[in-house]
Amino acid sequence: MERRLVAILAADVVGYTRLMGADETGTLRRLTELRQRLLEPTITEHHGRVVKLMGDGLLVEFASVVDALTCAVAWQKGVTARETDADEDRRLRFRIGVNLGDVIIEGDDIHGDGVNIAARLEGLAEPGGICLSGDAFRQTRGKIEIEFEDLGEQKLKNVAEPFRVYRVAADRSVAAAFPPTTDHLPLPDKPSIAILPFTNMSGDPEQEYFSDGITEDIITALSGFRSIFVIARNSSFVYKGRAKDIKQVGQELGVRYVLEGSVRKSVSRVRITAQLIEAATSNHLWAQRYDRVLEDVFELQDEITETIVAAIEPELGSAERERARRKSPDNLDAWESYQRGMWHAYKMNSEDGALAVNYFHKALASAPHYAPALAGLAYLNFQKVIFYYSSPERIAREALLDQAIEEATDAVQADDRDLFAQYVLGRLFALKGHFDKAIERLELAVDLNPNSALAHHGLGYAYTFSGRPAEAVVEFDRALRLSPKDPYRWAFSCMRACALVLIKDYEDAVAWGQRGIRDNPQMFWSYVHVAAALGHLGRKKEATQAVAELLGVKPDFSTDTIDETVRFKDPADREHFLDGLRKAGLSE
Repeated sequence: MERRLVAILAADVVGYTRLMGADETGTLRRLTELRQRLLEPTITEHHGRVVKLMGDGLLVEFASVVDALTCAVAWQKGVTARETDADEDRRLRFRIGVNLGDVIIEGDDIHGDGVNIAARLEGLAEPGGICLSGDAFRQTRGKIEIEFEDLGEQKLKNVAEPFRVYRVAADRSVAAAFPPTTDHLPLPDKPSIAILPFTNMSGDPEQEYFSDGITEDIITALSGFRSIFVIARNSSFVYKGRAKDIKQVGQELGVRYVLEGSVRKSVSRVRITAQLIEAATSNHLWAQRYDRVLEDVFELQDEITETIVAAIEPELGSAERERARRKSPDNLDAWESYQRGMWHAYKMNSEDGALAVNYFHKALASAPHYAPALAGLAYLNFQKVIFYYSSPERIAREALLDQAIEEATDAVQADDRDLFAQYVLGRLFALKGHFDKAIERLELAVDLNPNSALAHHGLGYAYTFSGRPAEAVVEFDRALRLSPKDPYRWAFSCMRACALVLIKDYEDAVAWGQRGIRDNPQMFWSYVHVAAALGHLGRKKEATQAVAELLGVKPDFSTDTIDETVRFKDPADREHFLDGLRKAGLSE
């Protein structure tokens, strides 16, 4: 039996079954052409040998792991360049795994753990991405101009011991061509968890806000721990009311653990059950039931949070647990009123906004210095400025901004560690054009909770209009990763498109703006950014159509609306953006 040490590259096509189901003949033709014209020449150039084709994938061996990795990088870049013009749902994309290991030689074939590990690494890679083993990393580090990210110890299927895994940090061209996906996201390099919406068992639909509020409080408290990766509230709530396959949830959100539970509330008591599950195996790691009188609800939240943290990160000490605690009013009515108000605020329309205002004022009547409710009032005025609920409110923009800043400032003074208050104040400062203050507040929000998709989105917004659009793109990507199934991901995509227009990456701006439109066709800002990008590209027919679609959603929109709604720190950025809209045919 002959053995040798080789570098192994394993690759497969992302979504091959779906592509074949949609167009079997066309997919086979395109894959064959891609393999013959790009992949095989690239492999030969890097001194590799195709061991075998496996329908939707390839197994390749190299004498040098440096050659294997440089081939993998050239492979992904080449595929990206060739597939950019294809419709997004028809693009050919690959995952690649690279390993250095001992193999068994059998004729032209190779077998053994070295091959199996390469295949498992490929399964961990993102579409368009490359994962490599610790051995491969050590042999290539410092020999190739490539940045790596440490994914930590990973449990690979049919491999006894945890395995150290690294990935190649995607460059801008790859990231832009293949936007983030929720298809089997890789695990972060620290404990990761999704808190699914607790089920309302009270038999009263009016109590939904209570079970939702308990869930949100646990998410917020856990997110305060820097050592834990917590999926954002909006992505977790996508699963509300749905039958859930825990393993699938773990893959879609890229987490190791899932917490689910239920809430049964009566007049004076509440019963909460919670269970912590390892997503990959569906093993129940911990379960608990809590019966409490309602006056103890805040203490109960802290108790649940501390117990969960102890189950997944035992070494965390009392100091870290203390940082997870949030300030809460002594009066439960204030908390209930705030939760009801936010439920309406999430609807983002004038009717629900008015109801939210009433609930926030009710909360403040019980607890005058309750920071979340003060921030909620400011947030509603922020929504009015951005989305123009009615013409009178449009005229009163500056007055609304000043009122909102005063409300948000009161919220921060009431609790300077309340992330939502810092976020809202930062967004308002950016709308006012006070960018240094905006960035200070939003960077603080990120520091307070590095797991907050909202905070990263807000910081990206401030970076966009303060002359730092390239940094903004990084923040929007982070927001999308933290909340990959967010119902408001249209806002992340929309603002990413705006930043790309400012850095003159117009093709990608169009793609991201169109993603925003697909996710929310009624929100006009995505149309604006698509039109500006198409205007700069000189694609007049498409630009004219984009403007028509924009005016179909927002008939009173003009270039003047930009100045009425946002501020640019650099006048050149403003002129550049407006020039794109003018070229698209939008009137002054």
